[in-house]
Amino acid sequence: MMFIRPVKHGDLPQLLALASKTGGGLTSLPADSATLSARIERSIQTWQGTLPRAEQGYVFVLTESDSGKAVGICAIEVAVGLQDPWYNFRVGTQVHASKELNVYTKLPILSLSNDHTESSELCTLFLDPDYRHGKNGYLLSKSRFLFMAAFRDRFMQRVVAEMRGVSDENGRSPFWDSVGGRFFSMDFSAADFLSGTGRKAFIAELMPKYPLYIAYLSEEAQAVIARVHPLTEPARAVLETEGFRYQNYIDIFDGGPTLECDIDRVGTIRKSRLLRVSPDTIPDQTLPLCLVSNDNYLHFRAMLLPADPDAETITVSPAVAEVMKCQPGDVLRVVSLFFAEKKA
Repeated sequence: MMFIRPVKHGDLPQLLALASKTGGGLTSLPADSATLSARIERSIQTWQGTLPRAEQGYVFVLTESDSGKAVGICAIEVAVGLQDPWYNFRVGTQVHASKELNVYTKLPILSLSNDHTESSELCTLFLDPDYRHGKNGYLLSKSRFLFMAAFRDRFMQRVVAEMRGVSDENGRSPFWDSVGGRFFSMDFSAADFLSGTGRKAFIAELMPKYPLYIAYLSEEAQAVIARVHPLTEPARAVLETEGFRYQNYIDIFDGGPTLECDIDRVGTIRKSRLLRVSPDTIPDQTLPLCLVSNDNYLHFRAMLLPADPDAETITVSPAVAEVMKCQPGDVLRVVSLFFAEKKA
């Protein structure tokens, strides 16, 4: 069985192994022991309630129940930008006009922005390539929404997600080469690593404060603005089915799109229901797979289980009940794994 749980200190070696498989470009999962260890500690302290909101962040791992192996990671930052500035580019328009010369020109521009300050952020989504089958990716990504639904008051009104932008197998980013590389005098991989390990002051110190005309960028750079890395296409599709949209903000490093949604409009959050655990112990395997979680803050668990999301009860096997830390009479949060909005 595969299930989601909070990260723990003993996961560090496996998270380092996962980080080594990202191929770069995933800023929040650097292959750096000290950084990942600090990230785990910060997550644990968040659950323990010892950190101010500006420092809070939750990290979850996808775990194989038989081996205990952590094969995927996902995270939520509670409120970005309250301690260190959170930067992105806003894609906008600047108009140049002259009645005398009969000239009217609209030019697309990039402007440095902190507009997403105090948003909750979905981040650090990565699944071991050997486990990219079945519905593991959906469980890993969507489980965060069940946690947010259960503990809504701990998160902000707006939720954002920075999508990984286009880079090649050698870690080269055409957007970086045409924008950041001209101001930072370092390659994309080096800048990406510095940002991922928390050394972000150089962004504010070296990034241009005035708008950049997109027409001045290379054609290759212009072509990848708001595009995602091929491996990130499935993650983007999942978020878009949940209601997330691109609103003209992109990452300052690789030009990948930032998606956003009001937390109360996220599909899984809106549609999840609490079902009581039945005393029966033999689930109906013909029922559709649903996302299921407990509402246990310190011992959160999420799995994919057969269930009727419109029923009043859910049946789980003894083995599942042990993993989910539930018993008959408890409630579990349930939502369809796939759902379609009703047409008016």
